[in-house]
Amino acid sequence: MPIFTSKESLSTFEKVNETISAVLDTIYANSLVWLLMVTLLGVGIWLTICTRGMQLSMFSQMLKVVTRSRSGSEGGVSSFQAFAIGLADRVGTGSITGVALAVVAGGPGSVFWMWVVALVGMATAFIEATLAQMFKVRNGDGTFRGGPAFYIQRGLGSRAWGIVFAVLLIFAYGFSFEMIQANSISQLASSDYLGFPVWATALILVLLTLPLVVGGVRKIARLSEYLAPAMALLYVGMGILVIILNYERIPFVFREIFLGAFGQSNTYLPPAVAGAGGAFIAAITTGTKRGLFTNEAGMGSAPNAAAIATVRHPATQGMIQALGVFVDTMLVCTSTAFIILMSAPFWDRQSQDDGAVLTMESIITSLGSNNTTQNVVFVFVMLMMVCFGYSTILGNYTYAETNYKFIVGVERSALPLKLLVIASTAIGAVLPLKSVWSIADWATALMAVVNLVALLFLGKWAVGALRDYRAQMKNPDIPDPIFCSKDNTYLPGELPTEVWTTPGGYDAKWDKSPKS
Repeated sequence: MPIFTSKESLSTFEKVNETISAVLDTIYANSLVWLLMVTLLGVGIWLTICTRGMQLSMFSQMLKVVTRSRSGSEGGVSSFQAFAIGLADRVGTGSITGVALAVVAGGPGSVFWMWVVALVGMATAFIEATLAQMFKVRNGDGTFRGGPAFYIQRGLGSRAWGIVFAVLLIFAYGFSFEMIQANSISQLASSDYLGFPVWATALILVLLTLPLVVGGVRKIARLSEYLAPAMALLYVGMGILVIILNYERIPFVFREIFLGAFGQSNTYLPPAVAGAGGAFIAAITTGTKRGLFTNEAGMGSAPNAAAIATVRHPATQGMIQALGVFVDTMLVCTSTAFIILMSAPFWDRQSQDDGAVLTMESIITSLGSNNTTQNVVFVFVMLMMVCFGYSTILGNYTYAETNYKFIVGVERSALPLKLLVIASTAIGAVLPLKSVWSIADWATALMAVVNLVALLFLGKWAVGALRDYRAQMKNPDIPDPIFCSKDNTYLPGELPTEVWTTPGGYDAKWDKSPKS
């Protein structure tokens, strides 16, 4: 039996959907978003100070560790695979759809505030990922699991708040975000360029998702290791091509971004936010909200991927996840922003809600509007949307599964969660779900507030690990820093862990590396 039996009932659903979205957005904009911005930026700045600007001082080291990360010889996944899972989740359809809508809603200035969120967020991402490593636990098969729910329980001694965080994450990543990714793919596939039925898109996504969701974290890690970096490079390459072909507009784009960030330019703003005050508020709120959604620094999601890696030092994975924030915002999201702004004055006249179509049409405007160009661009954007959305759906599942098992126990089946993810993917592809974006904003904001408060109390542990790492870097006899929590003078106390009591977290029981 079809979900809707008539156009009238579909229209009624859309009206209810719009109403829910408007109410949630109004309350969010008037209350929660300001709490989120102050907390997010305040904690990020504080952690930047505590780490002595590690996002700048350790940037070259980030590049080194991500290229030489070793395989998971002790039963876990490799450091790079964990980075790829985090990158796959960060570089989702929001990097195309969300950024496009942010530029339209908040003007070019929103891009500047996305950059700010990313810059301070690199320190936040380092702290939360390092904590996830320090407080992780080993599963019965030798793999690891961890994340904010774990370091809240083990570090702060509060399982109740750990469960609160876990429930928020499951709702956001096992339900809302899965629907968003599927809906973004479906909307582009059903546009005038292809006209693909939404039910067919839903069926294909379910068939693609089912095997890997059933297969578990290791299969997702192996796929993400290749898919996530490849799709990010391809998309950034397209952005660079657009910039090269429209190089004369580069000064204009930067001028609009920096002036718009402080409400000094309303050339390309909708009438509702025109004027210095309205433009500034629109830019900072939209940029912060979309920045959080795309790079996820401080949200507490990526640490779930960071915890599963097998590394010799927790700070190693912290640096790798901090680099993920840079790649997502400064490269991928900035590519989308420049693609759209390069097409001015085309983009400012667009009012459609579909950010993917706007991005695609902006590329066509920049490269040329002949039929061949249109076909090539459509295939490219469609491919990126499918890859971004698909990899993010899988990455979301790994996060949700970790927190689901935190609540029910590692020995319990995750079948209910798997069914929820598959159902959410199907429903999201079929129904117009503008309100889901609003619900996702609420879920991520509440997750972030809980996580950021935990980081304020537990950040000293990650800072201690960073001090330990830096001290070992200065010793020429230590080519690769190795962490041990026992009697570590850089830590504020004895770390409550069973993993790091031996150097490098070595456990002979799970060592699968070949013996020389």
